[in-house]
Amino acid sequence: MTSLSIAATAERTGVSPHTLRYYERIGLIDPVGRDEGGRRVYTEGDLARVDFLRKLRSTGMPITRMQEYVELIRRGSSSEPARLALLEAHRRHVLNDLEHLNDCLGAINFKIDLYRKSTS
Repeated sequence: MTSLSIAATAERTGVSPHTLRYYERIGLIDPVGRDEGGRRVYTEGDLARVDFLRKLRSTGMPITRMQEYVELIRRGSSSEPARLALLEAHRRHVLNDLEHLNDCLGAINFKIDLYRKSTS
């Protein structure tokens, strides 16, 4: 099993060491193993969890909702329907955001086209 330092984990996941420690402190990731020097060592499983959490956060999921999701994971397979519902609700939120951003992009593209026509 691969074990990585906090710096290597931060580099691989794009999450700062501070955020990794925070995620552990608030329970988003399980307590991380330690080496003989007491330094955190992360597994591939930890990296996969952090990567998915980063995606949830990047798409606007609040930390409290992420904590709810992780708690559901800890409850085991009986919580899969609740996890599905949570992720489907978040997907609807992301799709609404994308629709709004596409509308904004359309307005920006319209203005760009106007300026290009007026300068040519």
